[in-house]
Amino acid sequence: MARDPRYDILFEPVQIGPVTAPNRFMQAPHCNGMGRMYPDSMIAMRGMKAEGGWGIVATEQCDFHPTGDVTPFTETRLWGDMDVPYLAGMVNAVHKHGGLAAVELVHNGHDSGNIYSREVPIGPMHRPVSWRDHPVQARAMDLSDIRAYRRWHREAALRARDAGFDIVVVYAGHDGTMPSHFLSRRHNQRGDEYGGSLENRLRLYRELLEDTLDAVGDTMGVIARFAVDEMMGPDGLEWQHEGRDAIEMLAEVPHMWDVNVSNWENDSMTSRFAPEGYQEEYIAFVKQVTSKPVSTVGRYTSPDAMVSAIRRGLVDMICAARPSIADPFLPNKIKEGRIEDIRECIGCNICAAWNNISAPIRCTQNPTMGEEWRKGWHPEKIAPKSTDSHVLVVGAGPAGLEAAHQLGKRGYRVTLAEATAQAGGRVTRESAMPNLNAWARVRDYRMGQIAPMVNVELYLNSELSADQVLEFGADHVALATGATWRRDGIGRHIRNPIPGVVSSNSFSPDDIMDGKRPEKGSVVIFDDDHYYMGSMMAELLAGEGYQVSLVTPGLCVSSWTEHSLEQEHIEKRLVGLGVEILPRHSVLSLGSGGVQLENLVTGELLARSGALVPVTMRLPNDALYGALVADQKKLDAAGIKSLRRIGDCYGPATIAAAVYEGHRYARELDTEANPDGVPFKTVKYDLELGG
Repeated sequence: MARDPRYDILFEPVQIGPVTAPNRFMQAPHCNGMGRMYPDSMIAMRGMKAEGGWGIVATEQCDFHPTGDVTPFTETRLWGDMDVPYLAGMVNAVHKHGGLAAVELVHNGHDSGNIYSREVPIGPMHRPVSWRDHPVQARAMDLSDIRAYRRWHREAALRARDAGFDIVVVYAGHDGTMPSHFLSRRHNQRGDEYGGSLENRLRLYRELLEDTLDAVGDTMGVIARFAVDEMMGPDGLEWQHEGRDAIEMLAEVPHMWDVNVSNWENDSMTSRFAPEGYQEEYIAFVKQVTSKPVSTVGRYTSPDAMVSAIRRGLVDMICAARPSIADPFLPNKIKEGRIEDIRECIGCNICAAWNNISAPIRCTQNPTMGEEWRKGWHPEKIAPKSTDSHVLVVGAGPAGLEAAHQLGKRGYRVTLAEATAQAGGRVTRESAMPNLNAWARVRDYRMGQIAPMVNVELYLNSELSADQVLEFGADHVALATGATWRRDGIGRHIRNPIPGVVSSNSFSPDDIMDGKRPEKGSVVIFDDDHYYMGSMMAELLAGEGYQVSLVTPGLCVSSWTEHSLEQEHIEKRLVGLGVEILPRHSVLSLGSGGVQLENLVTGELLARSGALVPVTMRLPNDALYGALVADQKKLDAAGIKSLRRIGDCYGPATIAAAVYEGHRYARELDTEANPDGVPFKTVKYDLELGG
């Protein structure tokens, strides 16, 4: 299929100092929970981006000295020559497909706890270590420390050159790097030449850029990654003032500018809180003050939005992290005229969340993310069918749709039966809630891929009984029938039904999403799930005029969303809606007097009038499975070779987990697996065991 000529501009080369990017797509430096701990997985993942057409593929942050140790986070390192080989492996994987490899050199200053290296942290001032509230302090750097720091950075740039990298990214963003700490007035009140005026506070960053250019700038591109606004008003950096002034002072120093906002929670906002390209208003001035190429991020998934940003003179390159995770082949699909095949990022930040818990990232849209090496999964390729089996998939939610899609690609005959009038399951229901409309992309992408497949049939309004499944004549049956929220309060904290719970005073999230409502007035949300659903219920009902109290045993509202970078945004929105937030509280009972609560710290009892919406846990909808496995003889007589539950029907979890299980089912169909074995590759070590 021919590419639309309006996208030709995206495939023009871009000169970055002594190197040339083959197109205008840069995979932004992004953490991934693999790094130095799982280097084979990291290498394969980065190589996949290059295969998919990203002209520049960057590492995550690469720590370059033991005083910047960020353990337990699993980033890359360049502390010495021992770190060069695996990074060279990444370079080779990127070069194999014609991309440029970039390394982002980082020292996190007083954010680094150094819990592995045990070195004393350093920063511009004596300050407590900020990440995870480690009970240690960073000491203020004197001038000899600053000289040493510059030397460490320069040596790391030279090692990066030895590893084969084409580009060095000098990082001063996200309020999490040494240069950004020196730049910040709230972090830096020094009285020497590195403190006070903007020129002085910017001095260290200028020196790092100039040192890097002097060391490797003749053969490597040098990119300044810089946050122009901290979105704190006058308490922080603002693009209209010091942000712009800083860019103007250094305008022609680096080979390229990559600009964004701070901190990470603002830079990588979820789609719930920010639209595509929302950073444009903050960075629009940069190309007006420099002749060097400029890039920015903004969760760009639309080729038209990308072209618009370039033609409006905002940027020269499209820099993306999350869209490159959701679809490593996004550039090639645009290049080949396959826009409809792009797996658009939904902006849920499940990728960031898994990295933040120090585990390999996953993606709601792309179930192969992180599995490129250890399972050999390719986001665009799947083995053809090995038999002529007919597969019945019951349930067209995220697991069922992904299973049907991938089974169809393999060439199997697939029948997809959905009990309701619309496909999508929980995705359809949840994407109808406030500001979650982008989540519908999980459904829409798969429906779009299935539509032209002649070997895949979808039947709506088709709830199947056990007898109907047995009579269907399928060789394999996958049950993707989802899960249902409890309304009795049982979950992590409460282990028995809340006394007084009846259908007239307790409403599950499913009830609310189905349109059922308590009487107008007050309502209590009991959030023992700690992810997004409790706050969504509160936001939805508060928006409809209810007086909402959100009660949670957690330390704060939606505590798990600290990992997905949303917690502060959620809390701010709920406070703005007038929601009462009661952390460290639980529900004791319901009755005519309303909801009885207990303060888990003091034991104090209190009451709130109105109904209860417990957001605690879900139960698998596995009655059909139970009916089918009750009589193995009937399964055998029906010719059903395998019966499996997938997605929430098997184990309620995230939408990403459901998509993954649907994908895994399709990959593994008609293959033998060792139920006692490890279902993926691991690194092997040859050890000599002596007596």
